[in-house]
Order: sequence, then C-alpha cells, then structure tokens
Amino acid sequence: MSTDGTAGAGAAAQGTAAPGGRELAPAVPLLAAVVAVISILTGAAMAGAGLAGHAFGPWHSAGPLGPGVIGAAMVGVAPGLFLVGRARCWEEARALVLPTAVVLVGQFAVTVVNAGALHVAKGGNIVVVLFSLGWVAVTCLLALVALLCLALQYRRPARPYLATAAPLPVWSRPALAVLGSAWTGIGLGLLVLPGFWGGFVPWAVSRPDAQALGVWALALGVGVLGSLVEDDLGRLRAALVALPGVAVAVGVLLAGRASNVQWGSGPALALEAMVVGLLLAGLSGRVLLARPAA
Repeated sequence: MSTDGTAGAGAAAQGTAAPGGRELAPAVPLLAAVVAVISILTGAAMAGAGLAGHAFGPWHSAGPLGPGVIGAAMVGVAPGLFLVGRARCWEEARALVLPTAVVLVGQFAVTVVNAGALHVAKGGNIVVVLFSLGWVAVTCLLALVALLCLALQYRRPARPYLATAAPLPVWSRPALAVLGSAWTGIGLGLLVLPGFWGGFVPWAVSRPDAQALGVWALALGVGVLGSLVEDDLGRLRAALVALPGVAVAVGVLLAGRASNVQWGSGPALALEAMVVGLLLAGLSGRVLLARPAA
C-alpha cells in the first residue's frame, strides 16, 4: 500500500513537472534572459531621457516621447521575460516568446529601412552616435538569434499538452478580441503607412518613431490574440506579468510627460483605454490563475 502511494505521488509530481507538449529548447529561455537584461539597460536609458524631456534613441526623433515610450515598453516586458526560464515546455513560453520575436525582428527591420535617419549616419553627439551604432549591431544579432531559436524550437518533437483546469473565462474573450485587434490594427497601420497613421499618435513622432511604435503595438496585439488561441491561463504565466508591466511603465512615462500629449484628442483617449486594457487583462489573469480551482 505504501509502495502504491509513493508511486502515485511520484506520478502526480511527474505530471506537475512534465505537462507534455513540445520540449523547451535551452536556447529559448537563455535568449529571453539576455533580451530582458538588454531591455532593462537600454530601455531605462531611453525612458529616463524621455521623462527628463530629451529624445534619446538610435535615430532622430520629433520629441522625447517616441523613444521614451519604446524604452518604457522594453523595461515593462523584462520581468515577464525572466519568467520564461520557469516554463516547463514550449507551450508555456510561446505566448510571450513569439511577440518578443516580432519585436526583435521588427525593430531591426525598422532600423534598416530608416538607416538614413540613424545618428550614426547623420552624425551628432558622440554618445548618441555610439548608442546608434550599438543599436544596429545588437538588434541585428538578436533578430538573427531569435529566428535561429525558433527554428531549433520547432524541430523538437511535439507531444500532447495536458491543459490546466484554467481556461479563459467566456466573458473575457470578446474584450480580449477587441483589445488584441485594436493593437494589431494600429501596429500594422503605423508600420505600413507611418506618414498617415503617425498623424494619429497623440504626440510628435518621426517616421522611424512611428514604425518602431507600430512594431510594439503589433507585438502586443499578437500577444493578446495569441492568448485566445492558447485558451489556458497556465500557458500565459509569463505573458500575464509582461502585459501589466508594459502598461504601468508606459503609463508612468506618459504621466510624467503629460504636457507633450494631446490628451483631448480621440487617439489619446483610445490609447488610454488600450493601455488600461493591457493592465486589466494581465491583473485579472493573474487573479484567476491564483484561484485554487486553477
């Protein structure tokens, strides 16, 4: 009887540790940790300069909020990236890793397309020129490594994933669909037609600012819509930390530079609602996941 109990406990522990799914490639959590550290260091510099009223970024910006918001988003997503290493399989990491890959590849693409606007091309203060040069090198390297990590990950054999007992509540799905679609649509608009859609950003932006913001908006949309596909809060642990992190970091920056934002405009009101939506989606998900039933 004791032996059977021990075997049962061992099986339960094994089920907890190994829910099935695709084995997580070691390179994925390593990449996530490296990106998190770089994001904190680089993002803090860009966001801090933005709060102080200075535009600090790899290219010429129309004001402090363009690079500042990008830096704040980098800082906000970092805590979630650190949690990727605690995932037991790929299914519990991809909700955050895939949007991160969108950011890495997208930021490098924006950098290449707007190469003429880089400080290293136009010249300027030695600090921003060196930062611009480092940005090009790091974004190129991280984009290539991200694609390589995804290729290695999907070469791993797939097994059935044992879903947790925490599906998304029915009432949350329409709201998540609207929120994800809004971020995705705005992101695509800023990327494809930055001259037109950049005029709807409630602060001054240059073309590379608009496209870089579009990359982040698209990644957020992919992450939110991806949560509907996952339909399992157990798979979203890292993403549920990243979403409110981005919302809080961006909200603090916008509040600190409130004088640079056209708060009375429709786009500003829409942005407020979308940022609050990220915050509520992340926090409510964490609360639901912490329930005993989950």
